[in-house]
Amino acid sequence: MKNTVVVGAQWGDEGKAKITDLLAGEADIIIRYQGGCNAGHTVVVDGETYKFHLIPSGILYDGKTCVIGAGTVINPVVLEEELEDLKKRGVSTKNLKICQLAHITMPYHIDLDGADELLLGNNKIGTTKRGIGPTYTDKMARLGFRIEDLYDEELLLSKIERALPIKNAQLEKIYGLKPYSKEQILEFCHYYRDYLKPYVDMDLLPFLEKSRKAGKKILFEGAQGVMLDIDFGTYPYVTSSNPIGGGAVTGTALGINSVDEVIGVFKAYITRVGEGPFMTELLDDEGEKIQSIGKEFGVTTGRKRRCGWFDLPIAKYSAQVSGLTGIALTKLDVFDSFDKIKLCVAYKDKRDGHIYDNYPTNINLHKYLEPVYRVFDGWKTDISKAKSYNDLPENAKIYLKEIEKLTDVPIKIISVGPDREQTIFI
Repeated sequence: MKNTVVVGAQWGDEGKAKITDLLAGEADIIIRYQGGCNAGHTVVVDGETYKFHLIPSGILYDGKTCVIGAGTVINPVVLEEELEDLKKRGVSTKNLKICQLAHITMPYHIDLDGADELLLGNNKIGTTKRGIGPTYTDKMARLGFRIEDLYDEELLLSKIERALPIKNAQLEKIYGLKPYSKEQILEFCHYYRDYLKPYVDMDLLPFLEKSRKAGKKILFEGAQGVMLDIDFGTYPYVTSSNPIGGGAVTGTALGINSVDEVIGVFKAYITRVGEGPFMTELLDDEGEKIQSIGKEFGVTTGRKRRCGWFDLPIAKYSAQVSGLTGIALTKLDVFDSFDKIKLCVAYKDKRDGHIYDNYPTNINLHKYLEPVYRVFDGWKTDISKAKSYNDLPENAKIYLKEIEKLTDVPIKIISVGPDREQTIFI
């Protein structure tokens, strides 16, 4: 295995956790490089389901080093819940390392996130209200708290004295919410200082560089997807970090020369949670059928996912901005009972007929566009037991070849079911 980044190549929820879990079997180190507990990764092993929000899914393998990187934001309450659940299920967490530079989601961040969405009303972003955006906001405003701050009482106190008056003013004067006392925040910090201590590695950065030079195999795990990237996604309906391939570099302190391969994970269709444009969204029986068969409900929120046909302009855009070297296509089996399958190959401007082969980043333009579809015959057979590419029906191969051809990126992995074994490697 090469050092590999696994990227969500649509709007998240593409099945990254399963692909990461599969590749983690050959890796020595698995690093989650961005995002927070707004991510939801589901892995099914031997019929047992595990749901992750912060911990890399590679934790299910013995002897793998799992890292929560500097580019993440950590809600310690959620992390504690995950760790305790894994321990109860007999999964060892001793090889988990937390980067001392990761930022902490404080209690007031969650309050502010929910209040912001309420204030925006019809213009809401559709966040998970878990405090991720406000945590990243404070990081950029230099009001944030890092994991290492918990272990320096003098620094911790000075940061609380600087940040808390500003945060309380926002809570009280803008939103009419209760403020926090210095003692409340200190109690929170002291509890998690002690709880997280076994996992915090102040020498993580030298460890990672030493491991890289020693030839250890590194797997970089992203959250969300390219179209939710703060810079390259459907702004402002995006997350607060960089899920693209380059985020693996900024979120881990390993240089760009550490990455050999970037695998983009796509569903055989496309989904989205929250607000924002969605060109191929299906608001009919076919959309409900995809949602039902694909069990399209958010891991973190339980919200129904919006469903639509595969979007090639988005796929090409994702391949460019993340530098994809390969595609992992998931949930191909969802189409087993479909008579016809559509593939969006371009957008058409309803005003003048102009065709957009490439993704237009100005989302205000999207309301004037409609998808241009190519229609494929379905295969009308169960593919969930397919073990190789040759086991797939011809119509499935035709569909896959068209995606390869138009993205100019080879499909290297095909998932035909939720379990580890339901995977075809090409």
